Amino acid sequence: MSDGSDIKLYTTTPHACSYLDNKEATTLFIDPKAEIDADFYSGLAGHGFRRSGNHVYRPHCEDCNACISVRIPVKEFAFSRSQKRCIKRNSDLTFNVTQTPDTDEHFELYKDYINQRHSDGDMYPPEKPQYLEFLNNPFGCTHYIEMRLENELIGCAVSDQLSNGLSAIYTYFNPTYESRSLGKLAILHQIQRTKDLSLPYLYLGYWIKECQKMRYKSEYRPLELLVNNRWLKAK
Repeated sequence: MSDGSDIKLYTTTPHACSYLDNKEATTLFIDPKAEIDADFYSGLAGHGFRRSGNHVYRPHCEDCNACISVRIPVKEFAFSRSQKRCIKRNSDLTFNVTQTPDTDEHFELYKDYINQRHSDGDMYPPEKPQYLEFLNNPFGCTHYIEMRLENELIGCAVSDQLSNGLSAIYTYFNPTYESRSLGKLAILHQIQRTKDLSLPYLYLGYWIKECQKMRYKSEYRPLELLVNNRWLKAK
């Protein structure tokens, strides 16, 4: 296994930013052919990298640093009253953690979620090969946290288990159950799961102040931000 010193890095050509209007983005990728295991992937997460399918990447924009990696130090995290209400509201759900989900069942849920909530996004229209590539388990550390109402799959949080925490990759759910706040519940459950595993951090990906759909991450405090390669507490 490489120590990382010989791994190649690639950048994309500038392209339209998915989060900020009238901005161009450039992405830095780890060589897709590189041998990466869960431990090395964990180290990359500490430097602001994320995973999408087999690709490990981070923003590398020349004139913009709006995308900031954030993580929750879960030992210091205390559930607020509104977060406790969300958990109580969903006390009739059961959670099941698996590395081998029923992909047919999950794709139907994912398809409905994309069609109803993200028909203007990069993943529309949803197709099964794209779903399988996006949310696969390339490093053997991915878990699918199923949320079920009786036997119905109504939500799933895809989560990578790192050596120093969990990384929240993606959540999809049945939009019919909007009042349950399943997206928030998924984060709260992963916070508790990180605590139960005696791991220090839950990585939430990128926080973008100017992007409304990414601001929700600031609701979880304390929060640490990666600024100039240093993890700092958010004020």
